Amino acid sequence: MVAQIQAIRGMNDILPPETYWWQYAENQVRRAFHGFGYQEIRFPIVERTELFQRSIGDMTDIVEKEMYTFLDRNNESLTLRPEGTASCVRAALEHGLLHNQTQRLWYGGPYFRYERPQKGRYRQFYQYSAEVFGLPGADIEAELLVMASNLFEKLGIRSMVSLQINSLGSLESRKEHRKALIEYLEKHHKSLDEDALKRLHTNPLRILDSKNPSMKSLIEHAPKLSNYWDKASREHFEKLQSILSQVGIDYEVNSTLVRGLDYYNHTVFEWVTTHLGAQGTICAGGRYDGLVEQLGGKPTPAAGFAIGMERLILLLQQTEKHYPVDPLLHAYIITDSEEAYVAGLKLANYLRTKVPHLRLLIHCGGGNIKAQFKKADKSHAQYALVIGEHELKKHSVTFKMLREDIPQQTFFYDELAEYLKLRITNKKLHEKNDR
Repeated sequence: MVAQIQAIRGMNDILPPETYWWQYAENQVRRAFHGFGYQEIRFPIVERTELFQRSIGDMTDIVEKEMYTFLDRNNESLTLRPEGTASCVRAALEHGLLHNQTQRLWYGGPYFRYERPQKGRYRQFYQYSAEVFGLPGADIEAELLVMASNLFEKLGIRSMVSLQINSLGSLESRKEHRKALIEYLEKHHKSLDEDALKRLHTNPLRILDSKNPSMKSLIEHAPKLSNYWDKASREHFEKLQSILSQVGIDYEVNSTLVRGLDYYNHTVFEWVTTHLGAQGTICAGGRYDGLVEQLGGKPTPAAGFAIGMERLILLLQQTEKHYPVDPLLHAYIITDSEEAYVAGLKLANYLRTKVPHLRLLIHCGGGNIKAQFKKADKSHAQYALVIGEHELKKHSVTFKMLREDIPQQTFFYDELAEYLKLRITNKKLHEKNDR
């Protein structure tokens, strides 16, 4: 026998009924973004490698170890996108979206990083993101956080996540802090783990984000970024905290929350949970005023966040007893001849145009009426719609309940459409009220 081909490790299939959780979550994310006036942008999965080398940096783990990079037939180095912000900035610059205007954009899709797969973190993973360009104040950062909070509330997971914020200050204040941090860490050289030693002179700020328990005390006594903030940075962070307090969003200032890339400044934040073990960050973002210029544009204030969909759905599944999207069929059409089957096809098309949200399947593959009823029952459909010789003559349909003990009825096509519309609409309203 020919050997079966399996999926690449860390690149997972998402099968029914799991896909219904994804559909529900993605729909809610889109509605949240649209509700705040954000517009969708789409860009390729593959970009020039240089884009990520310039934005993320050659010395980062992502570029050094995790990117899926290859040469195409023109010997050009291309990369499967490991993150979305750089691609969003590239597209906005290329198409003139940032010329003397503000933009609120959102996007979503798959990203790729070669790292050790574990629950909630895969080599192909999915994110939905929001980005804002042209607004320098703390007010837009607060809007991003309110938007995320509203989304988590709608999904029923707001009580399971908490907000952590910090400020990186200005680029100038970070340079002063970097100098002091390196001096401090060099004095404790023997206490640094392998990753910290590697980052000591290339990306020392990331050492503060280490989860190594043996370095906890060392990190706690390291020079604090807040001691190096200039007046504008302090006022910016205080303004954000004031707005969040006034709109009722609880937060914790986490002084070890950092970003290791130079284009980040001022606010950084994460929505975290204790319900998923080690992979506790659901949403992360911040301000990155230096990236647009770094990629060839004019200096442009920018801020945004990304939501990890795998982790969001894992959290969502802990709150719901049933699928948030009903995957079951409403009706199954049964016919007893070729002529009846053609009539069934016409009926199916008619009902789909007349009844919103109808999920309808017509039996294919032949078989007698009894066998078709078994198939209908196995499909978990709620109703059977039967067209036989008698129904063909009368241009009618026999309607039979499959999950309730109610006598069967006969309908003409227009009557059936109104009846199904009423039942499905009432069911959707009932489900909505239950939530």
